[in-house]
Amino acid sequence: MQIDILKSKIHRAVLTEANLNYVGSLTIDEDLMHAANLIEHEKIQVVNVNNGERLETYVIKGKAGSGTVCLNGPAARKGAVGDIVIIISYATMGFEEAKNFKPSIVFPKDGNKL
Repeated sequence: MQIDILKSKIHRAVLTEANLNYVGSLTIDEDLMHAANLIEHEKIQVVNVNNGERLETYVIKGKAGSGTVCLNGPAARKGAVGDIVIIISYATMGFEEAKNFKPSIVFPKDGNKL
């Protein structure tokens, strides 16, 4: 049996930008990506704490140390600068492997810093 389990989470990052005129995705500071074990183009779920919106998109690598968390393209309509978001990725694995798997969870500080 295969199940989906939490792989990575950035808990309560702050949106720094919303760029409607971009192809799509979520740009994330490379430092946050590494800490959360996320890779560029990985599928993610973004949950907006301020308005309850949930969306699926993928990761684009942002400049390390910038604190960038930017909704791009149509997703930019789902949040505003200053909104708090939770960024989640999942992995599919066997049930027994999942029992011992430990997700990478990051709690950013002010400015989306580690």
